[in-house]
Amino acid sequence: MCVLLTGSTDSYAQFITVLLLFVLVLGITALTTRWIANYQKQAGTNENIQVIETARIANNKFVQIIRTGEKYFVVAVCKDTVTMLGEIPGEQLKTGDPPQGFRFRELFDKTVKKQAEDRSGPKGSRVDE
Repeated sequence: MCVLLTGSTDSYAQFITVLLLFVLVLGITALTTRWIANYQKQAGTNENIQVIETARIANNKFVQIIRTGEKYFVVAVCKDTVTMLGEIPGEQLKTGDPPQGFRFRELFDKTVKKQAEDRSGPKGSRVDE
C-alpha cells in the first residue's frame, strides 16, 4: 500500500513540475513576442511615407493612397507587384479626423444596445400578449 502512495505522489509531483514549466515557457514566449512587436513597430515608423487610406478591390489586391513628403499618390498593390496609378493633389482629398479615444468597450455597448432595440422593435410598438 505504501508503494502505491509513493508512486501516485511522484506522478502528482511530476505533473505539477511539467505544468509549472509549461506556464514558464508560455510566459517567456509572451514576453518575447511583445518585445519583438514593439521593436518592429519602432523600426517601421518613418515621417516621410504614410499610407493614408487602403481599399480592397479583390482578394490580395488593394488600392492605396500614399503620402510621400507633400505629394499624394495612388498605387495598386497586388500579390507580386505595386503599380503607380497616378498623383492626387492634396486639396482634393477628403481628410476626416479619426475618432480620438474610441475604445472597443464603446463599440461593444453600442452594438448590444442596437441588438436589444432590434429585438424589441421600435419604441412604443411592442405588443404584450
